[in-house]
Amino acid sequence: MKNSISKPRILVVEDQEAMRNLLADYLEQNEFEVVTCGDASDALEKLGIVTEAGDSEKPFSFPADGKPGPTNPQKLGPSHLFDVVLTDVKMPGMNGLNLCKTIHEHDSHLPVIVMTAYGSMETSIEALRSGAFDFVTKPVELELLKVSLARATENSLLRRYVRELEEAAGDDAFHELIGQSEGMQQLKDQLLRIADSNVSVLLTGESGSGKEVVAQSLHAYGHRSKQPFIAVNCAALPDSLLESELFGHVKGAFTDAREDREGLFLQADGGTLFLDEIGEMPLEMQPKLLRALEEKKIRPVGGSETYSFDVRLVTATNRDLLSEVEAKRFREDLYYRINVLEISIPPLRTRGTDVLLLASFFLDLFARQANKEIVGLEDPAAKRLLAYNWPGNVRELRNTIERAVVLARQDQITTAELPDRILNHQQSKLVLGETDNQPLLPLSEVEMQYIRYALHHTNGNKTEAAKILGLDRKTLYRKLKEEENPHEE
Repeated sequence: MKNSISKPRILVVEDQEAMRNLLADYLEQNEFEVVTCGDASDALEKLGIVTEAGDSEKPFSFPADGKPGPTNPQKLGPSHLFDVVLTDVKMPGMNGLNLCKTIHEHDSHLPVIVMTAYGSMETSIEALRSGAFDFVTKPVELELLKVSLARATENSLLRRYVRELEEAAGDDAFHELIGQSEGMQQLKDQLLRIADSNVSVLLTGESGSGKEVVAQSLHAYGHRSKQPFIAVNCAALPDSLLESELFGHVKGAFTDAREDREGLFLQADGGTLFLDEIGEMPLEMQPKLLRALEEKKIRPVGGSETYSFDVRLVTATNRDLLSEVEAKRFREDLYYRINVLEISIPPLRTRGTDVLLLASFFLDLFARQANKEIVGLEDPAAKRLLAYNWPGNVRELRNTIERAVVLARQDQITTAELPDRILNHQQSKLVLGETDNQPLLPLSEVEMQYIRYALHHTNGNKTEAAKILGLDRKTLYRKLKEEENPHEE
């Protein structure tokens, strides 16, 4: 999505006409769209902000003549109208500091730059306390002002872009699946088409990519949505307990079976059963699961009676199950039973600006939990998040934002709250047959870059990527596992 605004829009608040005109002329020559006013009252009116002494709210639009005027159809916040406010401190009526504070209270996303008298450090500090993005001293050095405005507008446009993406995502089906990238749009389209079916679905994708969230969304948008959604991680249960967990048991079936217990298949009856990490299921358990799925009946451990069930089965794995089948670690007949429809979850590194949408979502979530007033990401921090390759996917991003919120001392997340692995990450190009200024890379890194490129080209299909790379699936899986867990022995 491209931002529809061609030029950054600046509101200049200055009571001296000569200075006001000087600033307007300079900024317009430097590709800013400028609206001027002579006092804080006029500025608040143009911003559509009502103070206690004000009348009704008057949001403004920009007609063809470039001069703001009242509009009735829609109430807009200040940051929908301008990208930055530049204000003097000393003005008749409300001064610039109080104007800054008032704007910040109404829309903390709108940057305000305050012009203060030369050498007035006390006023400058007060400006920052009032919520100012930056301050410049008078007499104004125009080049320095341009740099400050460029930083502020970049910050403002980034926030607006994220907000536009959030608003667009809110109109989508499966809007719980945060993201507007091509990969996520394709995923949502697939889910929409199969939500009301009863066929078994296999979700594939890297660890941390959000497979359980996808499973929950698939359940929520289908005709079983009012029935139970039951999830179990096959890797989290000891082999000896998995059968009992799935099928239940009768009293006395084993030492700790003190009473009858209903299994997850019956608990999910009428709804959806989600088996995560299905590739970790013990081989001896797999024929029992296959028989249950074929007969749609289960027999509790230690029991003699069978019970019918009606569930939609959704499974997930970060393994290449075909490789597991070839290695005799997963039954081929079970593989085809659970894989009527396979849906691949895109890794976060391929999802572009979805990173900012997810970061914004997690930031709001953890700020509320921590009871902190944190309004967003500073632009340098946002750029670092976008540049990082996220080997741990959405789970890693979630943990990163939670950590940042805990450490935050300001009302925005800065680079100081990001871990070193993100700050020190450097994007490198894969250059073959060319000489340029790029540093030479270790062979292992070049190999991994090409593997990632092949996976991106095949939309995450490891079988197709392995064919392109001339590897068997087992070798490809091992190399990916080594990259995700480089310190495992």
